[in-house]
Amino acid sequence: MIARPKVVLLGMLTKIPVGGVIWLVRQYAIGFQRLGFDVYYVEAHGRVPSMFMEHDHDDGNAKAAAFIADQMGELGMDDRWAYHAVHDGGRCYGMSRAQLNRLYRDAALVVNLHGGTVPLEEHAAGGRLVYMGTDPVELELELHRREQHAVDFLEPHVAFFTWGLNYGNPDCRLPWSERFPFVPSPPPVVVDQWQGVADGAEADAFTTVGNWRQPWRAVTFEGEVYTWSKHHEFEKILDLPRRVDQRFELALSSYTEEDRRLLEEHGWRVRPGLPLSADATSYRDYVAASRGELTAAKDQNVRLRTGWFSERSATYLAAGRPVIQQDTGFGNAIPTGNGVFAFSGLDDAAEAVEAINADYERHRRAATDVARSFFNYDVVLTDLLDHAGVEIPVRPRRPRPAPVGGAADVLTRPVPGVGPRRPTAPRLRFVVVVPDDLGAARTRLESLLDAAFEPCFEIVAVAPEPPDDVRRYLSVLAARNKNVRVLASLASLAEDEPSTPAPLR
Repeated sequence: MIARPKVVLLGMLTKIPVGGVIWLVRQYAIGFQRLGFDVYYVEAHGRVPSMFMEHDHDDGNAKAAAFIADQMGELGMDDRWAYHAVHDGGRCYGMSRAQLNRLYRDAALVVNLHGGTVPLEEHAAGGRLVYMGTDPVELELELHRREQHAVDFLEPHVAFFTWGLNYGNPDCRLPWSERFPFVPSPPPVVVDQWQGVADGAEADAFTTVGNWRQPWRAVTFEGEVYTWSKHHEFEKILDLPRRVDQRFELALSSYTEEDRRLLEEHGWRVRPGLPLSADATSYRDYVAASRGELTAAKDQNVRLRTGWFSERSATYLAAGRPVIQQDTGFGNAIPTGNGVFAFSGLDDAAEAVEAINADYERHRRAATDVARSFFNYDVVLTDLLDHAGVEIPVRPRRPRPAPVGGAADVLTRPVPGVGPRRPTAPRLRFVVVVPDDLGAARTRLESLLDAAFEPCFEIVAVAPEPPDDVRRYLSVLAARNKNVRVLASLASLAEDEPSTPAPLR
Protein backbone atom coordinates (compact mmCIF):
# COMPACT_ATOMS: atom_id res chain seq x y z
CA MET A 1 0.00 0.00 0.00
CA ILE A 2 1.33 3.43 -0.93
CA ALA A 3 1.42 5.76 2.07
CA ARG A 4 -0.75 8.82 1.81
CA PRO A 5 1.13 12.14 2.01
CA LYS A 6 0.73 14.06 5.25
CA VAL A 7 -0.61 17.56 5.91
CA VAL A 8 -0.15 19.19 9.32
CA LEU A 9 -2.51 21.92 10.49
CA LEU A 10 -0.97 24.16 13.15
CA GLY A 11 -4.06 25.61 14.80
CA MET A 12 -5.44 27.52 17.77
CA LEU A 13 -8.63 25.69 18.75
CA THR A 14 -7.89 25.87 22.46
CA LYS A 15 -7.30 29.61 22.36
CA ILE A 16 -10.70 30.20 20.72
CA PRO A 17 -12.78 27.03 21.41
CA VAL A 18 -15.95 28.18 19.64
CA GLY A 19 -18.10 26.80 16.85
CA GLY A 20 -16.79 29.06 14.10
CA VAL A 21 -13.16 28.15 14.73
CA ILE A 22 -14.04 24.47 15.12
CA TRP A 23 -15.63 24.55 11.66
CA LEU A 24 -12.68 26.45 10.23
CA VAL A 25 -10.34 23.63 11.29
CA ARG A 26 -12.82 20.93 10.28
CA GLN A 27 -13.19 22.21 6.75
CA TYR A 28 -9.46 22.45 6.13
CA ALA A 29 -9.07 18.95 7.61
CA ILE A 30 -11.95 17.32 5.71
CA GLY A 31 -10.92 19.06 2.50
CA PHE A 32 -7.32 17.83 2.65
CA GLN A 33 -8.54 14.35 3.59
CA ARG A 34 -10.79 14.20 0.53
CA LEU A 35 -7.89 15.26 -1.67
CA GLY A 36 -5.99 12.16 -0.55
CA PHE A 37 -3.92 13.35 2.43
CA ASP A 38 -3.56 12.08 5.98
CA VAL A 39 -4.24 15.13 8.11
CA TYR A 40 -2.69 15.85 11.51
CA TYR A 41 -3.70 18.62 13.88
CA VAL A 42 -1.14 20.20 16.22
CA GLU A 43 -1.19 23.11 18.63
CA ALA A 44 2.18 24.63 19.51
CA HIS A 45 1.24 28.28 19.72
CA GLY A 46 2.49 28.83 23.27
CA ARG A 47 -0.76 30.42 24.50
CA VAL A 48 -2.09 29.61 27.97
CA PRO A 49 -5.49 27.83 27.55
CA SER A 50 -7.24 30.32 29.81
CA MET A 51 -10.75 29.55 28.56
CA PHE A 52 -10.44 26.06 30.07
CA MET A 53 -9.27 27.27 33.48
CA GLU A 54 -12.14 28.03 35.84
CA HIS A 55 -10.06 27.78 39.03
CA ASP A 56 -6.44 28.47 39.93
CA HIS A 57 -5.73 24.77 40.48
CA ASP A 58 -7.17 23.65 37.13
CA ASP A 59 -4.84 21.75 34.82
CA GLY A 60 -5.57 23.87 31.76
CA ASN A 61 -3.21 21.87 29.55
CA ALA A 62 -4.95 18.58 30.28
CA LYS A 63 -8.38 20.12 29.66
CA ALA A 64 -7.19 21.69 26.42
CA ALA A 65 -5.74 18.37 25.27
CA ALA A 66 -9.00 16.59 26.11
CA PHE A 67 -10.92 19.14 24.06
CA ILE A 68 -8.66 18.58 21.05
CA ALA A 69 -8.97 14.80 21.45
CA ASP A 70 -12.77 15.07 21.33
CA GLN A 71 -12.71 17.29 18.24
CA MET A 72 -10.22 15.12 16.37
CA GLY A 73 -12.10 11.96 17.32
CA GLU A 74 -15.13 13.29 15.44
CA LEU A 75 -12.92 13.60 12.35
CA GLY A 76 -11.47 10.09 12.64
CA MET A 77 -8.11 11.56 13.72
CA ASP A 78 -7.89 9.88 17.15
CA ASP A 79 -4.14 9.22 16.88
CA ARG A 80 -3.25 12.18 14.65
CA TRP A 81 -3.19 15.15 17.00
CA ALA A 82 -0.90 16.76 19.55
CA TYR A 83 -1.01 19.56 22.09
CA HIS A 84 2.53 20.83 22.55
CA ALA A 85 2.56 23.02 25.66
CA VAL A 86 5.38 25.31 24.54
CA HIS A 87 4.33 27.79 27.23
CA ASP A 88 4.72 25.21 30.02
CA GLY A 89 7.92 23.23 29.69
CA GLY A 90 7.17 21.74 26.27
CA ARG A 91 5.15 18.73 27.44
CA CYS A 92 3.30 16.95 24.62
CA TYR A 93 -0.18 15.43 24.82
CA GLY A 94 -1.43 13.04 22.16
CA MET A 95 1.56 12.41 19.90
CA SER A 96 5.01 12.41 21.51
CA ARG A 97 7.71 14.97 20.80
CA ALA A 98 9.68 12.37 18.82
CA GLN A 99 6.60 11.51 16.74
CA LEU A 100 6.01 15.19 16.08
CA ASN A 101 9.57 15.77 14.90
CA ARG A 102 9.28 12.86 12.45
CA LEU A 103 5.92 14.17 11.28
CA TYR A 104 7.28 17.64 10.51
CA ARG A 105 10.18 16.15 8.55
CA ASP A 106 7.93 13.81 6.55
CA ALA A 107 4.98 16.14 5.91
CA ALA A 108 4.15 17.30 2.41
CA LEU A 109 2.77 20.51 3.90
CA VAL A 110 2.65 22.25 7.30
CA VAL A 111 0.00 24.98 7.40
CA ASN A 112 0.36 27.75 9.99
CA LEU A 113 -3.35 28.57 10.33
CA HIS A 114 -4.06 32.20 11.27
CA GLY A 115 -0.29 32.71 11.33
CA GLY A 116 -0.94 32.00 15.01
CA THR A 117 2.11 29.83 15.71
CA VAL A 118 5.59 31.28 16.07
CA PRO A 119 7.59 28.76 14.04
CA LEU A 120 9.83 26.37 15.93
CA GLU A 121 12.92 25.01 14.22
CA GLU A 122 11.25 21.62 13.70
CA HIS A 123 8.20 23.20 11.99
CA ALA A 124 10.39 24.50 9.18
CA ALA A 125 12.91 21.65 9.09
CA GLY A 126 11.33 19.94 6.10
CA GLY A 127 10.97 23.13 4.04
CA ARG A 128 7.19 22.72 3.92
CA LEU A 129 5.89 25.39 6.31
CA VAL A 130 3.34 27.78 4.76
CA TYR A 131 1.66 30.84 6.24
CA MET A 132 -2.14 31.22 6.13
CA GLY A 133 -3.14 34.72 7.21
CA THR A 134 -6.80 34.99 8.18
CA ASP A 135 -6.72 38.61 9.41
CA PRO A 136 -4.79 40.86 7.02
CA VAL A 137 -3.46 44.37 7.81
CA GLU A 138 -1.31 44.36 10.96
CA LEU A 139 1.45 42.05 9.72
CA GLU A 140 1.51 43.63 6.26
CA LEU A 141 1.96 47.08 7.81
CA GLU A 142 4.77 45.78 10.03
CA LEU A 143 6.51 44.51 6.90
CA HIS A 144 5.96 47.88 5.23
CA ARG A 145 7.64 49.54 8.23
CA ARG A 146 10.48 46.98 7.96
CA GLU A 147 9.97 45.76 11.51
CA GLN A 148 12.49 42.99 12.05
CA HIS A 149 10.26 40.84 14.25
CA ALA A 150 7.74 40.51 11.39
CA VAL A 151 10.48 39.50 8.94
CA ASP A 152 11.91 37.00 11.43
CA PHE A 153 8.45 35.51 11.99
CA LEU A 154 7.72 35.00 8.28
CA GLU A 155 11.20 33.95 7.17
CA PRO A 156 10.86 30.23 8.05
CA HIS A 157 7.78 29.93 5.83
CA VAL A 158 8.18 29.05 2.17
CA ALA A 159 4.80 30.17 0.79
CA PHE A 160 2.35 32.84 1.93
CA PHE A 161 -1.45 32.97 1.66
CA THR A 162 -4.07 35.45 2.84
CA TRP A 163 -7.82 35.77 3.21
CA GLY A 164 -7.36 39.29 1.85
CA LEU A 165 -8.86 38.45 -1.53
CA ASN A 166 -8.16 41.90 -2.99
CA TYR A 167 -4.56 42.06 -1.83
CA GLY A 168 -2.23 43.27 -4.58
CA ASN A 169 -4.96 44.79 -6.74
CA PRO A 170 -4.79 48.46 -7.76
CA ASP A 171 -7.57 49.59 -5.39
CA CYS A 172 -6.11 47.79 -2.35
CA ARG A 173 -4.34 50.33 -0.13
CA LEU A 174 -2.53 47.73 1.96
CA PRO A 175 1.14 47.89 0.92
CA TRP A 176 2.39 45.04 -1.27
CA SER A 177 5.32 42.99 0.00
CA GLU A 178 7.70 41.82 -2.71
CA ARG A 179 9.71 39.79 -0.20
CA PHE A 180 6.63 37.97 1.09
CA PRO A 181 4.13 37.96 -1.81
CA PHE A 182 0.89 36.81 -0.19
CA VAL A 183 -1.40 34.89 -2.55
CA PRO A 184 -5.16 35.33 -1.98
CA SER A 185 -6.74 32.08 -0.77
CA PRO A 186 -10.33 32.22 0.49
CA PRO A 187 -11.58 30.24 3.49
CA PRO A 188 -12.60 26.77 2.28
CA VAL A 189 -15.95 25.16 2.99
CA VAL A 190 -17.19 21.62 2.53
CA VAL A 191 -20.56 22.46 1.03
CA ASP A 192 -22.19 19.07 1.61
CA GLN A 193 -21.61 19.47 5.37
CA TRP A 194 -24.05 22.43 5.33
CA GLN A 195 -26.75 21.30 2.94
CA GLY A 196 -30.15 20.13 4.18
CA VAL A 197 -29.37 20.94 7.82
CA ALA A 198 -32.37 23.14 8.62
CA ASP A 199 -34.43 23.30 5.45
CA GLY A 200 -37.68 22.94 7.40
CA ALA A 201 -36.86 25.69 9.88
CA GLU A 202 -38.59 29.04 9.77
CA ALA A 203 -35.90 31.42 8.50
CA ASP A 204 -37.27 34.79 9.57
CA ALA A 205 -34.16 36.75 10.57
CA PHE A 206 -30.91 37.84 9.00
CA THR A 207 -28.27 37.01 11.60
CA THR A 208 -24.57 37.04 12.30
CA VAL A 209 -22.26 35.80 15.05
CA GLY A 210 -19.33 37.74 16.44
CA ASN A 211 -17.82 40.17 18.90
CA TRP A 212 -19.35 43.62 19.32
CA ARG A 213 -16.72 45.66 21.13
CA GLN A 214 -12.98 44.92 20.84
CA PRO A 215 -11.11 48.13 21.69
CA TRP A 216 -7.64 46.97 20.73
CA ARG A 217 -5.41 46.24 17.71
CA ALA A 218 -5.97 49.61 16.07
CA VAL A 219 -3.24 50.43 13.54
CA THR A 220 -1.89 53.65 12.06
CA PHE A 221 -0.98 54.02 8.39
CA GLU A 222 -0.07 57.22 6.55
CA GLY A 223 -1.28 59.30 9.49
CA GLU A 224 -4.71 57.65 9.76
CA VAL A 225 -5.97 55.36 12.52
CA TYR A 226 -7.79 52.17 11.45
CA THR A 227 -9.84 50.40 14.10
CA TRP A 228 -10.41 46.70 14.75
CA SER A 229 -13.73 46.65 16.62
CA LYS A 230 -16.77 45.95 14.45
CA HIS A 231 -19.16 48.00 16.56
CA HIS A 232 -17.88 51.17 14.84
CA GLU A 233 -19.04 49.80 11.49
CA PHE A 234 -22.36 48.39 12.70
CA GLU A 235 -23.24 51.82 14.09
CA LYS A 236 -23.20 53.13 10.51
CA ILE A 237 -26.24 50.95 9.73
CA LEU A 238 -27.89 51.18 13.14
CA ASP A 239 -31.19 52.35 11.60
CA LEU A 240 -31.44 49.45 9.14
CA PRO A 241 -34.33 47.69 10.95
CA ARG A 242 -36.36 50.92 10.66
CA ARG A 243 -35.69 51.14 6.93
CA VAL A 244 -36.85 47.68 5.83
CA ASP A 245 -39.57 45.24 6.82
CA GLN A 246 -37.18 42.55 8.00
CA ARG A 247 -36.00 41.10 11.31
CA PHE A 248 -32.32 41.16 12.27
CA GLU A 249 -30.58 39.30 15.09
CA LEU A 250 -27.03 39.65 16.35
CA ALA A 251 -25.51 36.77 18.34
CA LEU A 252 -22.81 38.67 20.20
CA SER A 253 -19.98 38.42 22.67
CA SER A 254 -18.08 41.34 24.22
CA TYR A 255 -21.05 43.68 24.60
CA THR A 256 -22.39 45.66 27.54
CA GLU A 257 -25.93 46.11 28.79
CA GLU A 258 -25.82 49.62 27.37
CA ASP A 259 -24.82 48.22 23.97
CA ARG A 260 -27.76 45.80 24.08
CA ARG A 261 -30.24 48.57 24.91
CA LEU A 262 -28.92 50.76 22.09
CA LEU A 263 -29.31 47.97 19.54
CA GLU A 264 -32.76 46.93 20.73
CA GLU A 265 -33.98 50.53 20.71
CA HIS A 266 -33.12 50.59 17.00
CA GLY A 267 -34.92 47.34 16.26
CA TRP A 268 -32.15 44.74 16.47
CA ARG A 269 -32.63 41.52 18.40
CA VAL A 270 -29.60 40.65 20.52
CA ARG A 271 -28.70 37.29 22.02
CA PRO A 272 -25.52 35.95 23.65
CA GLY A 273 -23.23 34.41 21.08
CA LEU A 274 -21.24 31.96 23.21
CA PRO A 275 -24.04 29.45 23.98
CA LEU A 276 -24.82 28.83 20.32
CA SER A 277 -21.09 28.67 19.58
CA ALA A 278 -20.44 26.10 22.29
CA ASP A 279 -20.09 23.26 19.80
CA ALA A 280 -20.02 22.62 16.07
CA THR A 281 -23.58 21.34 15.83
CA SER A 282 -25.33 24.24 17.56
CA TYR A 283 -23.27 26.73 15.54
CA ARG A 284 -24.14 25.05 12.23
CA ASP A 285 -27.82 24.80 13.18
CA TYR A 286 -27.94 28.53 13.94
CA VAL A 287 -26.33 29.49 10.63
CA ALA A 288 -28.51 27.11 8.63
CA ALA A 289 -31.75 28.27 10.33
CA SER A 290 -31.07 31.92 9.44
CA ARG A 291 -32.66 33.74 6.52
CA GLY A 292 -29.23 35.02 5.57
CA GLU A 293 -26.31 36.94 7.02
CA LEU A 294 -26.06 40.69 7.47
CA THR A 295 -22.69 41.67 8.87
CA ALA A 296 -20.19 44.49 9.13
CA ALA A 297 -16.43 44.16 8.65
CA LYS A 298 -13.49 45.74 10.44
CA ASP A 299 -12.65 49.34 9.54
CA GLN A 300 -9.10 48.18 8.68
CA ASN A 301 -10.38 45.88 5.94
CA VAL A 302 -13.05 48.30 4.73
CA ARG A 303 -10.98 51.43 4.15
CA LEU A 304 -7.83 49.61 3.05
CA ARG A 305 -9.95 47.40 0.73
CA THR A 306 -8.14 44.19 1.57
CA GLY A 307 -10.90 41.99 0.15
CA TRP A 308 -11.26 40.11 3.45
CA PHE A 309 -14.17 37.70 3.44
CA SER A 310 -15.24 35.83 6.55
CA GLU A 311 -15.16 32.05 6.91
CA ARG A 312 -18.48 32.46 8.73
CA SER A 313 -19.98 34.18 5.69
CA ALA A 314 -18.69 31.36 3.50
CA THR A 315 -20.57 28.87 5.68
CA TYR A 316 -23.81 30.87 5.31
CA LEU A 317 -23.36 30.58 1.55
CA ALA A 318 -22.68 26.85 1.84
CA ALA A 319 -25.95 26.49 3.76
CA GLY A 320 -27.76 28.27 0.92
CA ARG A 321 -28.22 31.49 2.90
CA PRO A 322 -27.57 34.80 1.10
CA VAL A 323 -24.89 37.08 2.54
CA ILE A 324 -24.82 40.87 2.84
CA GLN A 325 -21.36 41.92 4.01
CA GLN A 326 -19.78 45.33 4.28
CA ASP A 327 -17.66 46.04 1.23
CA THR A 328 -13.95 45.29 1.67
CA GLY A 329 -13.20 44.90 -2.03
CA PHE A 330 -14.07 41.18 -2.11
CA GLY A 331 -16.17 41.83 -5.23
CA ASN A 332 -12.92 41.79 -7.22
CA ALA A 333 -12.58 38.08 -6.36
CA ILE A 334 -16.12 36.71 -6.09
CA PRO A 335 -19.29 37.77 -7.94
CA THR A 336 -21.73 40.04 -6.12
CA GLY A 337 -25.35 41.02 -6.68
CA ASN A 338 -26.76 37.50 -6.77
CA GLY A 339 -26.65 35.59 -3.47
CA VAL A 340 -23.81 37.81 -2.21
CA PHE A 341 -24.02 41.57 -1.74
CA ALA A 342 -21.47 44.18 -0.68
CA PHE A 343 -22.71 47.33 1.05
CA SER A 344 -20.98 50.59 1.86
CA GLY A 345 -23.71 52.38 3.79
CA LEU A 346 -27.26 52.26 5.07
CA ASP A 347 -28.93 52.84 1.70
CA ASP A 348 -27.28 49.99 -0.18
CA ALA A 349 -27.61 47.64 2.83
CA ALA A 350 -31.36 48.28 2.73
CA GLU A 351 -31.43 47.79 -1.06
CA ALA A 352 -29.63 44.44 -0.69
CA VAL A 353 -32.15 43.20 1.88
CA GLU A 354 -35.05 44.20 -0.35
CA ALA A 355 -33.47 42.59 -3.42
CA ILE A 356 -33.02 39.28 -1.60
CA ASN A 357 -36.53 39.30 -0.17
CA ALA A 358 -38.02 40.07 -3.58
CA ASP A 359 -36.78 36.70 -4.93
CA TYR A 360 -35.51 34.78 -1.94
CA GLU A 361 -35.31 31.30 -3.45
CA ARG A 362 -33.28 32.52 -6.42
CA HIS A 363 -30.77 34.16 -4.09
CA ARG A 364 -30.61 31.01 -1.97
CA ARG A 365 -29.66 28.99 -5.04
CA ALA A 366 -27.16 31.65 -6.08
CA ALA A 367 -25.57 31.59 -2.61
CA THR A 368 -24.98 27.84 -2.92
CA ASP A 369 -23.59 28.30 -6.44
CA VAL A 370 -21.06 30.88 -5.21
CA ALA A 371 -20.05 28.58 -2.35
CA ARG A 372 -19.50 25.65 -4.72
CA SER A 373 -17.67 27.67 -7.37
CA PHE A 374 -15.40 29.86 -5.24
CA PHE A 375 -15.19 28.48 -1.67
CA ASN A 376 -15.57 24.70 -1.84
CA TYR A 377 -12.47 22.81 -0.70
CA ASP A 378 -11.84 21.30 -4.15
CA VAL A 379 -11.37 24.79 -5.58
CA VAL A 380 -9.57 26.52 -2.70
CA LEU A 381 -7.25 23.76 -1.52
CA THR A 382 -6.22 22.55 -4.98
CA ASP A 383 -5.15 26.11 -5.77
CA LEU A 384 -3.24 26.34 -2.49
CA LEU A 385 -1.49 23.02 -3.07
CA ASP A 386 -0.63 23.90 -6.66
CA HIS A 387 0.83 27.23 -5.60
CA ALA A 388 2.82 25.40 -2.93
CA GLY A 389 4.13 22.83 -5.43
CA VAL A 390 2.55 19.84 -3.65
CA GLU A 391 1.29 16.88 -5.69
CA ILE A 392 -2.40 16.17 -5.13
CA PRO A 393 -3.21 12.44 -4.77
CA VAL A 394 -6.89 12.82 -5.65
CA ARG A 395 -7.25 15.74 -8.02
CA PRO A 396 -10.91 16.73 -8.46
CA ARG A 397 -12.19 16.96 -12.00
CA ARG A 398 -14.06 20.20 -12.23
CA PRO A 399 -13.69 23.40 -14.24
CA ARG A 400 -11.97 26.31 -12.56
CA PRO A 401 -14.33 29.20 -11.84
CA ALA A 402 -14.19 31.96 -14.39
CA PRO A 403 -12.28 35.04 -13.20
CA VAL A 404 -14.54 37.74 -11.80
CA GLY A 405 -14.73 40.71 -14.11
CA GLY A 406 -13.35 44.00 -12.86
CA ALA A 407 -13.36 47.49 -14.28
CA ALA A 408 -12.83 47.80 -18.02
CA ASP A 409 -9.87 50.13 -17.50
CA VAL A 410 -6.71 48.03 -17.53
CA LEU A 411 -5.16 50.22 -14.82
CA THR A 412 -7.95 49.69 -12.29
CA ARG A 413 -9.15 46.13 -12.87
CA PRO A 414 -7.90 43.28 -10.63
CA VAL A 415 -4.61 41.63 -11.49
CA PRO A 416 -5.63 38.26 -13.00
CA GLY A 417 -4.79 34.84 -11.67
CA VAL A 418 -5.43 32.23 -14.32
CA GLY A 419 -4.23 29.10 -12.59
CA PRO A 420 -1.42 28.31 -10.18
CA ARG A 421 0.10 25.27 -11.90
CA ARG A 422 3.52 25.97 -13.34
CA PRO A 423 4.37 23.50 -16.15
CA THR A 424 7.30 21.15 -15.58
CA ALA A 425 8.21 21.34 -19.26
CA PRO A 426 6.18 24.04 -21.02
CA ARG A 427 5.49 23.34 -24.68
CA LEU A 428 5.07 27.05 -25.43
CA ARG A 429 7.08 29.94 -24.08
CA PHE A 430 6.30 33.59 -24.71
CA VAL A 431 9.16 36.00 -24.02
CA VAL A 432 7.83 39.51 -23.49
CA VAL A 433 9.92 42.66 -23.12
CA VAL A 434 7.90 44.65 -20.62
CA PRO A 435 7.30 48.34 -21.43
CA ASP A 436 7.91 50.94 -18.74
CA ASP A 437 4.34 52.21 -19.02
CA LEU A 438 2.03 50.31 -16.62
CA GLY A 439 -0.99 50.40 -18.93
CA ALA A 440 0.99 49.07 -21.87
CA ALA A 441 2.65 46.41 -19.69
CA ARG A 442 -0.67 45.16 -18.35
CA THR A 443 -2.28 45.11 -21.78
CA ARG A 444 0.57 43.16 -23.33
CA LEU A 445 0.90 40.54 -20.60
CA GLU A 446 -2.77 40.06 -19.76
CA SER A 447 -3.77 39.67 -23.40
CA LEU A 448 -1.43 36.66 -23.50
CA LEU A 449 -2.90 35.25 -20.30
CA ASP A 450 -6.41 35.64 -21.71
CA ALA A 451 -5.45 33.88 -24.94
CA ALA A 452 -3.50 30.96 -23.46
CA PHE A 453 -5.43 29.50 -20.54
CA GLU A 454 -3.51 26.21 -20.36
CA PRO A 455 -0.74 24.90 -18.06
CA CYS A 456 1.47 24.01 -21.05
CA PHE A 457 2.65 27.58 -21.63
CA GLU A 458 4.97 29.95 -19.83
CA ILE A 459 5.33 33.72 -20.02
CA VAL A 460 8.79 35.14 -19.40
CA ALA A 461 8.52 38.85 -18.64
CA VAL A 462 11.83 40.62 -19.21
CA ALA A 463 12.03 43.92 -17.32
CA PRO A 464 15.59 45.32 -16.91
CA GLU A 465 14.85 48.38 -14.74
CA PRO A 466 11.09 48.77 -14.41
CA PRO A 467 9.58 51.79 -12.65
CA ASP A 468 8.08 51.14 -9.22
CA ASP A 469 4.48 50.72 -10.40
CA VAL A 470 5.47 48.21 -13.09
CA ARG A 471 7.77 46.31 -10.71
CA ARG A 472 4.96 45.99 -8.14
CA TYR A 473 2.55 44.81 -10.83
CA LEU A 474 4.99 42.17 -12.08
CA SER A 475 5.52 40.93 -8.53
CA VAL A 476 1.77 40.54 -7.99
CA LEU A 477 1.28 38.88 -11.40
CA ALA A 478 4.05 36.35 -10.82
CA ALA A 479 2.77 35.55 -7.31
CA ARG A 480 -0.68 34.72 -8.70
CA ASN A 481 0.43 32.91 -11.86
CA LYS A 482 3.08 30.22 -11.59
CA ASN A 483 3.44 30.18 -15.37
CA VAL A 484 4.77 33.75 -15.27
CA ARG A 485 8.48 34.38 -14.63
CA VAL A 486 10.05 37.82 -14.31
CA LEU A 487 13.69 38.24 -15.37
CA ALA A 488 16.01 41.21 -15.44
CA SER A 489 17.46 40.49 -18.89
CA LEU A 490 17.27 38.16 -21.87
CA ALA A 491 20.75 36.90 -21.00
CA SER A 492 19.48 35.59 -17.68
CA LEU A 493 16.85 33.42 -19.41
CA ALA A 494 19.26 30.53 -20.00
CA GLU A 495 20.80 30.90 -16.53
CA ASP A 496 17.37 30.79 -14.89
CA GLU A 497 16.16 27.77 -16.87
CA PRO A 498 14.40 25.44 -14.41
CA SER A 499 14.66 21.69 -14.89
CA THR A 500 11.69 21.11 -12.58
CA PRO A 501 9.71 23.61 -10.57
CA ALA A 502 11.15 24.15 -7.12
CA PRO A 503 8.69 22.86 -4.52
CA LEU A 504 6.87 25.50 -2.50
CA ARG A 505 8.39 28.39 -4.46
